[in-house]
Amino acid sequence: MTEQALTETATGTPALTETATGTPAETETATATPAETGADTEVATPAETGADTEVATPAETEGEAGSPVPAQAGPPVDVDAPSVPVPAADPALATESVAGPVPAPGKSRRVLRGILRWTAAVLVCGGVGAGAAMGITAMERTDVPGLATESDGRWEYPELTLPALPEGVQRPFTDGNEAEVHHTDVRKLLLPAPAGATVDPKLKGGWAGVDSYLAELVEQDRGEVKAYLADSALRHVAARGWTTPDGTSTRIHLLRFSSVAFAEDFKDETARRLVRSDWLPVGVETQEADAGTTQDVEVPYVAVYAYKEAEPYGPRQTRWSLIQAGDTFAVVTQTRKGGTLTVPFQQTVALQAQLLG
Repeated sequence: MTEQALTETATGTPALTETATGTPAETETATATPAETGADTEVATPAETGADTEVATPAETEGEAGSPVPAQAGPPVDVDAPSVPVPAADPALATESVAGPVPAPGKSRRVLRGILRWTAAVLVCGGVGAGAAMGITAMERTDVPGLATESDGRWEYPELTLPALPEGVQRPFTDGNEAEVHHTDVRKLLLPAPAGATVDPKLKGGWAGVDSYLAELVEQDRGEVKAYLADSALRHVAARGWTTPDGTSTRIHLLRFSSVAFAEDFKDETARRLVRSDWLPVGVETQEADAGTTQDVEVPYVAVYAYKEAEPYGPRQTRWSLIQAGDTFAVVTQTRKGGTLTVPFQQTVALQAQLLG
């Protein structure tokens, strides 16, 4: 007895398979060559079928069209031999064979959950970093550990602004003001006291008499200086003084003359007298030039000279500066027990010179 069944090859071509009872199954499959079908054809190997496979010859194919032919054993048939043309493969079947197995839904959900966890972690870290950055930038530099800058001794002055001028006039050292005259109230050109300073009640930034300036000089020279000023067409004297917590006492006097010639002459005469140790501040016996301040303070069109009490000095040291800008002459004087400080002195002189220039 033989059993006949209808099967389909990988190309979709029907083929008859006969299985002899009690003997190994021999399968005959009609196979078209790639040139004939225009598509790749898969041929099952013996290992895959578990039985010997032979390619059907034309004669055997013709027999299959009529009546069943018993399987014949014989030598292998050359695969290059002509074969019976077969119909093209069904596209639907080809699609099913090419497409791989569909991923399990559970694996996709696990991947999605992993992506969501990592995204959430990145967002949390980014939020924490942004918050820390905002917190640091909102802090003052001195409040951030490792970034605090040690003070160099400078005082904290308020924001400085130049006073408004009357209509139609110009500031000194500008076109239209060749006479270098200050056309504003010189009291508004006085440097204000720094933060934390105690203002001298006698020198609060208003008008001051000549005697206020003469009180800064050695008593034996006051008469001579007063006479010189009387011959120099002095117009006004304004003054301001203060004492800072470090013990430094500062006094600033502005002397405005009727012309730039008188102001420049008084500056030159004072400088000449200081070289001979005349017209010295109170308590000073010998002086020396403060070259550091003179070199560091540079304001266009403004003359700046600086001096300090030479060693050995008494309990207190004095340092002072002469500033001449146009028709105005200024004297900045600082005294401090144990010695004056260079940085606040240079800072004060520079700011006062800028206000006048």
